[in-house]
Amino acid sequence: MGIIPSRNLDEQRREENGVVYFDRGRITGRDGRQYDRFAIQTHFVKVGESQRKLVETYVRPLYKPGDVLSFGAKVMCMCVKSVKTRDQVQPGFWANLLWRFAGINHTGVGMHEPYKLQLVIDLVGLPRVLLAVVCSALTKPFGIKGVFYRVCGKGVGGIDGFYTRSSFELYHQLALINPENAGELCEELSQETGIPVVLMDANDLQRDQLGKSSNTLLSDEQLQDAMADNPSGQGDELTPFILIRPVK
Repeated sequence: MGIIPSRNLDEQRREENGVVYFDRGRITGRDGRQYDRFAIQTHFVKVGESQRKLVETYVRPLYKPGDVLSFGAKVMCMCVKSVKTRDQVQPGFWANLLWRFAGINHTGVGMHEPYKLQLVIDLVGLPRVLLAVVCSALTKPFGIKGVFYRVCGKGVGGIDGFYTRSSFELYHQLALINPENAGELCEELSQETGIPVVLMDANDLQRDQLGKSSNTLLSDEQLQDAMADNPSGQGDELTPFILIRPVK
């Protein structure tokens, strides 16, 4: 697939109808179809804000029929209050022990944090976490990665936050948990706005599609192709909304 090799924000920056966005360039999918992608900049979204209002404020001025909106999972978590604060999580014996042996992923964040590990224990139960730890330890010498998250299940890999490296102080004290009803949220938002919506938890290694509205004409494979180079960028760019525009 054709991917723009560099990301110069000054060159990509555009402004239209009072909305700042970044032109991430054109990409070609595996089926030969091409897509333009526009990363829309927002304010720092706080807990409890309206996802409909965000779309109307930032996306509506740029939207054209045929576009699909990739809605960032972290922002959706904030909107629907799918969050936990440090005050709500009390690391116990196992969390304080096991985090010392946890790996750190490519972003510098993994289960290498007692609060985050305790949150996982609270979500899936200690027996499953212990099983995941054992399975991870047994498979690690063979270079198999991600076993801990696969065994835990329940979207544990989507938990974000509780880390001090974030540019935003709020994320030092807050963790976000991907909503289980992602498809329903996409459907509801699309019905309210008339814009096809896909909920995406994306980073530089993978694009986890959590759900999409029924009026999204692109297939799952095409959505993955359109987002292959993570046009959302990193969190400090404040570009959680990506307008995917198929080239006609």
